[in-house]
Amino acid sequence: MDDRTFRNAMGKFATGVTVVTTAFQGEAKGMTANAFMSVSLDPKLVVVSIGHKARMHDIVKQTGKFAVNMLTRDQEDLSRLFAGQLKEERPVSFDWVNGHPILPDAMANILCNVHSTYVAGDHTLYFGEVTDILMKDEPGDPLLFFEGKYRSIGQ
Repeated sequence: MDDRTFRNAMGKFATGVTVVTTAFQGEAKGMTANAFMSVSLDPKLVVVSIGHKARMHDIVKQTGKFAVNMLTRDQEDLSRLFAGQLKEERPVSFDWVNGHPILPDAMANILCNVHSTYVAGDHTLYFGEVTDILMKDEPGDPLLFFEGKYRSIGQ
């Protein structure tokens, strides 16, 4: 099968949208990711998949920590910004919790230390041991991604 067929098939699986953030040399860095899932309750582990060509790949490798910010449907612009889809640069406000830059209006922020890594093809799976979780009292609806388009519940 060709790459396009594979991508089209994978697009049939609806996912949430996250921004993975970390602090590098005193600055907040981030990237949009929908390859995220929970792995284990004991210990509490999550995993994000980061492509080897992504700038965040080496940054997370060096920092040894990351946060996963689960986006609401009102945060599509942030997803596009961190995915490099917007032409103009714009400032982003971060809150800082235990050295992690987080997006303050995300549905949830999952703070992690890198527990282990696994190279899989052209990506590395970063397993994060969860050190803290912050959640909004009224999170709203999640931002979803399906068939190459942003969606929300009910669309």
